[in-house]
Formats: sequence, C-alpha cells, structure tokens
Amino acid sequence: MIFQIQSLFQQRFKISAFLILFFLTFSLATRVQAADEFKKWIVDFYPVAKAEGVTKKIWDQAFAGVNEPDLVVLEKAAYQPEFTTKIWDYLDARVNTLSAAKGEKMGRYYGRTLQAVSEKFGVRPSVLLAIWSMESNYGDILQKTDRLHYVPRALATLGYGDPKRAKFARTQLVAALRILQAGDVKKEQFMGSWAGAMGHTQFIPTSYLAYGVDMDGNGRRDIWNSIPDALATAANLLNKNGWRTGKTWGYEVVVPAGNYTYEGETKLLKEWQRLGITRPDGKEFAWPDDKAVLKYFAGIHGPAFLVMKNFYVIKRYNSSDSYALAVGMLADKIDGFSGMTARWPRPAGSLVVDEKIELQKLLLQKGYYSGAIDGNLGTGSREAISNYQRDKGLEVDGEPSVELLQHVRK
Repeated sequence: MIFQIQSLFQQRFKISAFLILFFLTFSLATRVQAADEFKKWIVDFYPVAKAEGVTKKIWDQAFAGVNEPDLVVLEKAAYQPEFTTKIWDYLDARVNTLSAAKGEKMGRYYGRTLQAVSEKFGVRPSVLLAIWSMESNYGDILQKTDRLHYVPRALATLGYGDPKRAKFARTQLVAALRILQAGDVKKEQFMGSWAGAMGHTQFIPTSYLAYGVDMDGNGRRDIWNSIPDALATAANLLNKNGWRTGKTWGYEVVVPAGNYTYEGETKLLKEWQRLGITRPDGKEFAWPDDKAVLKYFAGIHGPAFLVMKNFYVIKRYNSSDSYALAVGMLADKIDGFSGMTARWPRPAGSLVVDEKIELQKLLLQKGYYSGAIDGNLGTGSREAISNYQRDKGLEVDGEPSVELLQHVRK
C-alpha cells in the first residue's frame, strides 16, 4: 500500500490538504507496522541460517541497527522497466569508443595483474576488462554510494517482502552471512546492488562463495577493494564453466540470401563455410572443426553472427544473449578490432552511438545535461532533451533524433 501512495504523489494528483495529511499518517502507520513485521521476520529466519553454520554472534552483528526494510530495494524490485531495450541501444550504452578507450587504459595500468590472472585461468585480459566494464564501469559505480545498499538488509528485505524473489533472496542472505563470518569483508563495506550483487565484478553471494579467489595473497577474497581478487574471481567463474583458452566467442558473418532458415542451428564452422557463410573481411575461420550457432539478434534484416562455446560460457555470468554479445564485442574492441560492418536495423532518423555521445556532450555544454557522457540516453538524457525542446519551442517528446542533433549543433 505504501508504494501505491507514493505513486499517487509521484503522479502529482491534485488532492486536498486533508487528504495529504491522511495519507501521510496512514503511510507512517504502515511503515511502523512493516518495521515490526520485518524485525520479527529476521528473528524467525535465524534458525535457517544457523542450520547453514551462521553463528548467532555474526547474525546479531549483521543486523545491529537494521530496524526496517529497505524500501528503495522493494521499489526497484517492483518497478523494473517494462520495456525491452533494443539490442542496438543496449550495445550503444556498453560497447563504444569511451568504454573501449577506458578499457585500454585500465589494461595498461593493471597489465601485470591481468597477465597473471590470464596465465592462471586461461582467459584473455580483454574479456575480463569487458566484464569489469559491463558490471561496474571499471569500479565507478562503487563510488556512487547513493546507489549502493547494505547487502544483508537488501536481501532480508527481498526475502521478507518480495514473493517473487523470496527463495532466491533467502539463499543469498545465508551465503552473505557466511561471507561476513569468513572475514572477507567488514560490515561497513558490505555494500552491493539492490539485488545483492557485489564488488567490482558484481557477484551474488552464492557465486562469490563458489568462485571467489584471493589473487593478491592477503588471506581474504575481496572483490570490493582488490582489483586482482575481483578479476581473478571473474576469470575463475569462466574457467570452471568451460572457457576455451585462446579461442573467440564468435564472429560476425555474411549470410547468402536464402540461408536465413538455418538460424538457431548448430554446425561445424567448415560446414557453415560450405553453405557460403563467411566473415565480412573474407578471412578463414580460425577453428573450422569447432561448432557454432547461427544467430540474429535483431531479426534476419540485422547483422548475423556465428557464436561458439565461449559465448555460452559468458552467459554463465549473465544469462542474457545481449550481455554475452556485448562482452564479446567490447573485448574485441579493446583488443583493437575495428568492429561490425553490418548496420543494425535502427528506425529512420535515430542516432548511432557516436552521435548519442555527441548529443550528450552538446547538451552538457549548453547547460541542459549533468550526467555521464556514455552514450546511454536514459532518464537524465531524455529529461535534458525535453528541456532543450521546450526552451527552443520544439515539440517536446524527449526523443533523440538526427534532426534534434542537427538543431543542437547550431
């Protein structure tokens, strides 16, 4: 009910002072009741954690000062975006000249660490850099404390108040307390996302316990503060899930007309080549006896790819096809590959990634935008566009377009 009330306020309904007072009083009463129920839930759940070896001392330490659920966590869980991001928008925000340039810079700075991790786990440095970029923008999100949540409280909140995620959250909560008990992280540093993903490489607690690595040799697995530990933990996950050292994730390919019906099929690369499917530059496939799957991520009128074993290993990190494609493409870009040759089937008049970045820079210069320059035209960018359109007497729709960019350039 409290979220319904907040939603009413957010929609700026014109209600009387009497109703405002009523809603605020009711909201406060609801919050007090929720706090009491939450504290009871914590007490009642301890036997589950105890059965998994979590001591009462650690439990009490973890929840000292935690008196109510994290309402922001429940809001984020309840109000996830109800739209599917187009693949080109997803990639634009993650695979671009800025993310690749930063990856190259971090690759040079952490060169020795990356080389040591690569030699130990068989995963090339650029793949680890791409995952680091995707998961935390090379650690930048860990500095944005307003976006972080105390992990035990966040997971307890989901376990208590989100029926869809309750089973997951309770399992992760027990794992989180085992991490705290092992001394890998101090309570005040035990921060993560609203769903409990932690550190530079955003591991959920159970995955941390399964794959965590003490790469720097200080006796703790610390993905929050130790770059070697974070990168090695990511590499260990890939390695243990069958990463094929020295091989790629896949290829962009050119498919002859009439062969689109093979989408989703698995064949050897040499078999695909006999069907006339080739690389855009005409080069031979490096491992002709390896299996690959033909995929279109935007329908048959968009680019085609042959994806291999390592693509599916990346999906063990995140089960999204878009995520695995982004990691593979960003890793290639960091390594200096020129990128795709085919174009995504964007709507007429829409911007490509470099134009999105240019638009953000221009809106920043003109005082309309104050966010990150990253090519991700999210809420902040669209609000800036709307404000610009309003000031210039344009139709206010908050939508980026070639026409808008040309106007801002003037």
